[in-house]
Amino acid sequence: MNKALPLVALLIALGLILFLYQRLRTTEAALEMAQRRFTDCEQVNFQLQNQLTQATRGRAVPDSLKVGK
Repeated sequence: MNKALPLVALLIALGLILFLYQRLRTTEAALEMAQRRFTDCEQVNFQLQNQLTQATRGRAVPDSLKVGK
């Protein structure tokens, strides 16, 4: 019994380490996807701001910005 207790504690610790490692990998993958989405949103935002600036300066207005009546 004296030798079994440290072995059980080590197995529990190993299981916890593996569980936390798996959670870390999942979180890293989710963070990477969120960063890609954020970058895409920044790019679209920049493009829309650029189109709006061109439209307000009297340049050709893209069809997507024209207000239909």
